[in-house]
Parts: sequence; structure tokens; C-alpha cells
Amino acid sequence: MSDTTITPAAPGASGSPAPSAAPAVEPPSRWRQTFNEIIGGSVMISILAVVLAMIVGGILIAVTDENVQKASVYFFARPGDTFAEIWKAVSGAYVSLFQGAIFNPKRDDFIQQIKPITETLTFATPLITAGLGVGLAFRVGMFNIGGRGQMLIAAACAGWVAFTFHLPPGLHMVVAVLAGLIGGGIWGGLAGLLKARTGAHEVIVTIMLNYVAFYLISYLLRTPILQAPGSNNPKSPPLDASAVFPQILGPQFNLNFGFILVIAATFFVWWLLNRSALGFKFRAVGINPNAARVAGINVKNMYVYAMVISGALVGLAGVSQVLGPLSSGFSSGLDAGIGFDAITVALLGRSKPWGIFVAGILFGAFKAGGFAMQASQGIPIDIVLVVQSLIVLFIAAPPLIRTVFRLPDPSKPKKPKARKTPIAPTQEAVIAK
Repeated sequence: MSDTTITPAAPGASGSPAPSAAPAVEPPSRWRQTFNEIIGGSVMISILAVVLAMIVGGILIAVTDENVQKASVYFFARPGDTFAEIWKAVSGAYVSLFQGAIFNPKRDDFIQQIKPITETLTFATPLITAGLGVGLAFRVGMFNIGGRGQMLIAAACAGWVAFTFHLPPGLHMVVAVLAGLIGGGIWGGLAGLLKARTGAHEVIVTIMLNYVAFYLISYLLRTPILQAPGSNNPKSPPLDASAVFPQILGPQFNLNFGFILVIAATFFVWWLLNRSALGFKFRAVGINPNAARVAGINVKNMYVYAMVISGALVGLAGVSQVLGPLSSGFSSGLDAGIGFDAITVALLGRSKPWGIFVAGILFGAFKAGGFAMQASQGIPIDIVLVVQSLIVLFIAAPPLIRTVFRLPDPSKPKKPKARKTPIAPTQEAVIAK
């Protein structure tokens, strides 16, 4: 009989084969996680929503173009003509959009060449400030749909101070701006107060306050309070030059001091939300008001404070309209749809101050470039409005964007691959050796 050396089993072994070790899971690399967060995050979704809206807008431009329609009649005989006309229509429209909104090299001198970007910033000025107000309310979990009313009340207050009082330059402008901020803040605070004390929904309240403000200002513009003396039109008197925003780049540009206030307002909202105790309470209420209440935050007061600040920011948009391009006098139509466009800007900017700033400039470019498209290419201005609406639609549906562009979802990371590891030898294998 041959001698056989038996290696003792590991402690705790009962003679049965030792279970194999579970395969180790290899975590994804840090760079891979960062890459997935970037391409699947909210910023990329917003950018791709704009790109997809521009693509769909290009299709609409091609379909509605008369030359494309004529060439498509003999598409199967000469398909190249159709594609050439499509390229001509779409590229011509978007080149005109760029030249009307950013830079136009076809103009004679450099001043005229860069004027389009200043027009974009001029259009963006009220959009950004109103968007900041709407976005701030969003961060607190409230929907401020009352931008039109807040703008009208703020504009009326600022305009009344501007043409009634005669103060030194600089001081007059400051007093007019403060009057507008107070007016917009009070009008927005009414909605917050009603929600806090009675539970009234702010959407219904702000919409109704829009009508109240519109008809109130329309009435006052037919009375000596706001109407120009000796005029039968519902329009205010011209404003004193001492209260009007100065043009920051000279008389050849329309860009005025209101844009400086926009930058200051963006810094203020960023600081308020990210660096102040009040901003922390705002964000806590917006995330979970019940948990914030348990933590000792007075949620009702936060609603009031948020709507006051939101109304003041939206009111600044009305002030910039009155003390800027409408310094010759204003009417009840001065809001020009800005109060509702601000909702779109806030959504595109994800209710973040600098995101709203960029989104406002983008929509300002659409407004400035849309007129150039219509003038040079005959593109209906409605196409620009369709593109803006599609941006909102795509932003509201992130799964659609991720599906179209095959983006990963950061909230659902892929399962990491299993890493192969050597299996522990069983007792029988040791004996066989």
C-alpha cells in the first residue's frame, strides 16, 4: 500500500467541497463615471434639445420653401436639384439667423458688423431678469405665471416716478428702479401671501393677477395719473432724460444700462441660492416642504419671501423696458409676451442663475435673428416661434433626447462587468495532488 499524504482541510471544512468565491465586481472608472454624467446630464440635455429643435426647424423651413416645393415635383428625375434647394433654403435661413444675431461680415464697418450681438443682448435683457424671477420661484417649488402682471405694475411705478419727479441724473434713475422693484415685489408677494395664509394655488392667483394688472394699467393710462396730458391715446408722457438708462456702448447701439443690472441680478440670485442662509431654506422647501417644516423652517414665510423676490426680479424686466427702449412713453402692451417667454427661459436654464443667463441670450438671439431671417430669406417669423416651442417640448422630455442621441441615463448606471478571479481549490483537488 502506497503512502498518501493528506493535507488537512481548512478550518470549518466539513468534508464537502469548499464553495467557490464570488466573482469580484470591477467598478467603473472615475473618468467613465464623469463622462456619463456629462453627456447624460441636464446641461447636455438642454444643448441637444436646442440642436434637435434646430434640426426640426430646418425640416419645416425646407418643407415650406417654394423653391424646394417646385424642385420636388421632378424629384425622381433630378433628385440633386431638390437636395440643392433644401440646402440653399436651410443654410440661408440659419446663416441669416447668425448674421442677424451675432455678427454680419457683409456690413461696411466693424461697428455695424458687431451691432447684431448688441441687439441680441438688448432683447435678452428683460428675458434674463424675468427668467431669474421665474426660476427662483421654481427652486422654491412654486410656479410664478404672473410675469405679465408683475412687469406691468413695476413698469407703471417706475414710469410714474420717471415722468412725475424731477431729480438729479443718476439719483432719478435709482429712485425709478427702486419704485419698479417695490411694485413688482408687492404684486408677486400677494400671490405668496395668499398661498401661505389661505392655501390658494399660486398658478391660479398669478394668472388672475395678470388680468387685474392689465386692466388696472389700461384704466390708469386713460386717466391723468398715467396718460400724457392732452392726448387721447392710452399712453404715458415721455420720461425725463435723467431717469432713462444710458447707452453703455454709445448712441449707435441700443444696448443700455439695463444689461449691467442683468449681470448684477444674476450674481445676486446665484449668491442668494448658493451662499446665503435664506437660499438654503428656499432650496430645502423646494425639495421637500414637509421635511423643511420638521427641520424648523417656516415654510409659509419662505413662500412669501420667495414670491416677493421673484416679483421684484420679474418687475426689473418691466423697468428695463420702460427706462430703456420705451422712454418716449409706454402703453399696456409693453410686456410683449416676455412674462410667458421667461417661463421658457427658466426651463431651458434648469432654474439655475447662469443657465438662465445663457438661455436668455439664446432666446434673444432667436428674436434678433428671426427678423433678419424674415427680411433676407422670406422665412416666416412663426418658424422661430416653432423652434422655441420645440426646445421647451424636448427639454420637458429628457428620455426622448436620450433615446434619439443614445445617451446614458446617470440615474441608472450600467451594471459593472464581473472580474474573473481564481476559484479556491476544493479538498478533493488538494488530495489529488
